[in-house]
Amino acid sequence: MEDKPQEATPLAERILDEMAEALVYADRAGIIRRWNRAAETMFGHPAAQALGQSLDLIIPENLRAAHWRGFEAAMKNGATRLHGTPTLTRAQHRSGSRIYVEMSFALVTDETGAATGSVAIARDVTERVEREKAARGAAKS
Repeated sequence: MEDKPQEATPLAERILDEMAEALVYADRAGIIRRWNRAAETMFGHPAAQALGQSLDLIIPENLRAAHWRGFEAAMKNGATRLHGTPTLTRAQHRSGSRIYVEMSFALVTDETGAATGSVAIARDVTERVEREKAARGAAKS
């Protein structure tokens, strides 16, 4: 039996980087520790710029207080409010523009069950939301 050469990048890392949805993992302090290629595209920040930054990088200023209340409660209680159910929210692109994103959140825990951070999976739904708004506006006319 031949030894297979060890792959330079583990399979899990390659999968995360190839998925269509943005994946963002932040530690307990809300510092970004994982940022896949789709996150680079969606939010406009290369991984080298996003890693080590606060989640405030992508949270519009008017939503930050509510975000941090929920984030801190989840870290303390060991559960998210939505339990993985996707939710529609706004996010901030590097350009300063706001986008609509559908996100689901999950806590990441260690061997003891203590929360070590949070992972979010996001999909840009700006076009869909704008189309729906336009259709509702047209229906009211």
